[in-house]
Amino acid sequence: MVLGRDMDGIGHTMQKKAAELERLAEVLVTGEQLRLRLHEAKVIKDRRHHLRTYPNCFVAKELIDWLIEHKEACDRDTAIKIMQKLLDQSIVHHVCDEHREFKDLKLFYRFRKDDGTFPLDSEAKVFMRGQRIYEKMMNTENNLLQTRDEDGGTFERTLVASEFIDWLLKEGEMATREEAEQLGRRLLEHGIIQHVTNKHHFVNGPLLYQFRMNFRRRRRLIELLHERGRCIPESHDSPFCLRKQNSDGSNSSFLSVSPTKEIKVVVGVRRSSMSSSCGSSGYYSSSPTLSSSPPVLCNPKSVLKRQVSPEELQTPGGPFIKKTFTIVGDAVGWGFVVRGSKPCHIQAVDPGGPAAAAGMKVCQFVVSVNGLNVLCHDYRTVSNLILTGPRTIVMEVMEEV
Repeated sequence: MVLGRDMDGIGHTMQKKAAELERLAEVLVTGEQLRLRLHEAKVIKDRRHHLRTYPNCFVAKELIDWLIEHKEACDRDTAIKIMQKLLDQSIVHHVCDEHREFKDLKLFYRFRKDDGTFPLDSEAKVFMRGQRIYEKMMNTENNLLQTRDEDGGTFERTLVASEFIDWLLKEGEMATREEAEQLGRRLLEHGIIQHVTNKHHFVNGPLLYQFRMNFRRRRRLIELLHERGRCIPESHDSPFCLRKQNSDGSNSSFLSVSPTKEIKVVVGVRRSSMSSSCGSSGYYSSSPTLSSSPPVLCNPKSVLKRQVSPEELQTPGGPFIKKTFTIVGDAVGWGFVVRGSKPCHIQAVDPGGPAAAAGMKVCQFVVSVNGLNVLCHDYRTVSNLILTGPRTIVMEVMEEV
């Protein structure tokens, strides 16, 4: 019995379309998160002008002040670009539709979701449906998301396709199993879920799937201005680790500490916008959207004197102690580099970053991230887990005494 067709059969066109749809989904989710924050802060409210009341709107000039005050933008020009992106995607609009540009003036703008004018095309409907299902699943008691094995690998927070369909029917989301399966296929084609090894489309059966999008991850508005892929780059470093060397934003550079304590400068990257390539003598890190400077070689040598196994770390009475850190990421990242496999280890720590402030040090082995054991995973899995999670992470590590 054939459970599903290979992803090659779906074709590169569908994968490219899924990537485009996923970028649109990020804009929709980011815009919705901003809308809710502005309502909570009372920036969005009913306003009067020339004896007329405009419900649920905000003043452009006041919003730009708010974005800068809450460190969502470093200056007014950046704030305008962020809001123009939302306006171009029909997330916000001028209350009278008289301005197609977002202007730093005392003009009234409104989120289209607040006045019912949001264009509900088929793509937007799938995103909203996916987000609602995700939130419903997170807020109800169920055993759908679990760690499971498939094709010789272990995967966190997976769904069994048949159990997911059962849940959709039980919750009244769909009327028949055929309709539920079609919904699963649309969610996959729109980049909301994926097969754990990307080998199959969504089909009713025992195959495992994961939510590709974490709708609850707090998005930084500045991410809207940078084109990026969501996959973890194939580099020896995790993409969210190092922090900016300066705070004025004029020169985006980071510090990476090699095993010999020599400081090397790497072109600045954000935790969510990084591209990299690996060479035979070392590896490079660059972010063309943030800097036009050429990438600088970064020392690839491991800081470990020797590699240890998960069994050795967990041996009672062994020479290791467990420590727990709660790290709150800043606008750039968390301030550390993950490398290695089974288990991963801390390769570098920015002395001025959040991780260092929490007590993290190089050579510590990563045991768990937000309660999920990662001793038997490589740095790519750990990177993805942190990258798609909340800004505040809880990490358990083992340190040699």
